Amino acid sequence: MYVVFAYLFSGIALYLLIAETRRIIEVRQEYLGSQTTVTDRTIRLSGIPADLQDEERIKEFIESLDIGKVESVMLCRVWKELDVAMTERKDILRRLEEAYTIHMGFRRVERNLESLPVAQPPPPGPPVSSVTQEEQEESARLMGVSEQPHVAPYEPVRPKTTVRYGWLKLQSRQVDAIDYYGERLRQADDRIKDLRKQNFAPTPLAFVTMDSVAACQMAIQAVLDPSPLQLIANPSPAPSDVLWQNTYLSRRSRMTRSWSITALIVLLTIFWSATFVPIAGLLNTKTIARVFPQVGEFLDGHEYIGSLVNTQVPTLITSLLTVLVPYLYYYLSYLQGMISQGDIELSAISKNFFFTFFNFFVIFTVLGTASKFYQLFEQFGDAIRDFRKVAYTLAVSLQKLLTFYVNFIILQGVGLFPFRLLEVGSVSLYPINRMGAKTPRDYAELVQPPIFAYGFYLPTAMLIFIICMVYSVLRSSWEVLLAGLVYFFLGHFVYKYQLLYAMDHQQQSTGRAWVMICDRIFMGMIFFQLTTAGQLILKQAVTRSVLMIPLIVATIWVSIVYGRTYKPLMTFIALRSVKRGEQYQDEPASEPSETASSNELALERNVWAEVDGPQLRYHRETRRREGLAVEEDPEGGLRFINPSLVAPLHGVWIADKSARGETTTNTTEEQSIGEV
Repeated sequence: MYVVFAYLFSGIALYLLIAETRRIIEVRQEYLGSQTTVTDRTIRLSGIPADLQDEERIKEFIESLDIGKVESVMLCRVWKELDVAMTERKDILRRLEEAYTIHMGFRRVERNLESLPVAQPPPPGPPVSSVTQEEQEESARLMGVSEQPHVAPYEPVRPKTTVRYGWLKLQSRQVDAIDYYGERLRQADDRIKDLRKQNFAPTPLAFVTMDSVAACQMAIQAVLDPSPLQLIANPSPAPSDVLWQNTYLSRRSRMTRSWSITALIVLLTIFWSATFVPIAGLLNTKTIARVFPQVGEFLDGHEYIGSLVNTQVPTLITSLLTVLVPYLYYYLSYLQGMISQGDIELSAISKNFFFTFFNFFVIFTVLGTASKFYQLFEQFGDAIRDFRKVAYTLAVSLQKLLTFYVNFIILQGVGLFPFRLLEVGSVSLYPINRMGAKTPRDYAELVQPPIFAYGFYLPTAMLIFIICMVYSVLRSSWEVLLAGLVYFFLGHFVYKYQLLYAMDHQQQSTGRAWVMICDRIFMGMIFFQLTTAGQLILKQAVTRSVLMIPLIVATIWVSIVYGRTYKPLMTFIALRSVKRGEQYQDEPASEPSETASSNELALERNVWAEVDGPQLRYHRETRRREGLAVEEDPEGGLRFINPSLVAPLHGVWIADKSARGETTTNTTEEQSIGEV
């Protein structure tokens, strides 16, 4: 029955996988085919040769292909100096806001030392008194008070800042912070205005916006140039998703970063493997006794403590690593120099899944039951040459690691989901950030919702799904399956609540993450089938275990066919879906002349070039107002342009607007808004 149910479960899994993929493709094609936003009509053109690195030349080249008209071309340039200037201005602006906050928030009254203690100055603000001015003057004459008051007028404290100068910045002096940073802000604004007028060097990357989605898709799905690595068209991310500081990185720099990060991940994998050896050794008391004989004797004499060390301590350490290590891999993904935040998210998912699967499944399976590591590595080379030994070793190891994985899944579900629901991380950091907040901008950033990063949560869910699938054929598998059921039941409500109400998720990959999930599920199915074969070998059913080989080969073949058949539909939009979604209708501005024939009218209408694109798009947007894109409103005026070129140079953000008159930032702000 093991063989029968292995074929049955594999067939059901493949059927559900393909059926769900077809449903996602249908929804994706129907939805994205009906969109005519800037993102859907823009291609990311890379590898532009030097003779075409001009907006007009790129436009002429694309239109010469007869696939449609070009609305706009955004050729990326080396804006590094401008981006650095904008970053410096932001830092100066924050320092100026902090100085204003200190100036307007901390007030004191200066007193004359010669005045009597009873002569208290009035509090800040308009004076409120029932004594008339004549009575005050009479009292002053009687007391012989001169015109010079005993009390100095109200004066707010102006903060100071230290300015270092001279050789190696060894000399310093105290200056007024508001005047100093106000002058620096004015100089930064003038410098940014001058930089915006400069003509920066072009790069071999451009964002080309077509007049129709069909023209964009034809350019993306075609080979534009016979030369390798030249004029490569790819789908474009949303304008708000582009990382403009990475657009002017050279191809050599980007490839160097990519290979360097890959080499670093290989080194980290070796490091994690060496780190997990002692953690996996905690699962076996015999291993502990060989390394630390006294500790092993103590654990043998105390049953409950030994059980706690063998079951709970490794689970706690691994769960802690699953929470902390993804931050490192997310940062490494950011350093690779990818163009969009969505690409970074997908890269983080891939890296974090590799970390969790390789270390928590492969390493623990290999090392979890080994009492003598050197014997294991001596036999490992012989084991991988024999299918039966691989399956047998996998089944034996997983059978003995049943308790560990049950505890791991329970801790991830019942233990960590309540903390994720309560957002303990954001809540615990709030008091620290609250104490460091000074300006209104800081307080506004405190109430911003956290970002839901799929790279932190999706890899663990995929690992637990694979573990449940692998253990479904082993003895006492109901424990793992029950723990997995509880995990996904709680995760459904927790993640649904976070995505809908508590957290923000800005990056959209338009379904590309589902392809990554399917690839991991195919890999999990192969491990499931190997485990089933190993279970048959344990029961001395060697002949039946051989029957699992065709199933493994069929699964690999289906995964290859799946990649060739369904992955393109998860990446591109079919032209048929675009044409059906656009629903072209002839809506001429005036009635055609009576002398014009129907053939002439048909020749004037080009559904791919969409000559009357803006008008037709307006009617389509009106009919589909309920199906707008997630990231942008097509009537919102979003375009592909570096924000450093057009961002308004706002002044300080403080509550007392009258204080802003002391600087020139108001005029700068008005001029910047007028320019945009």
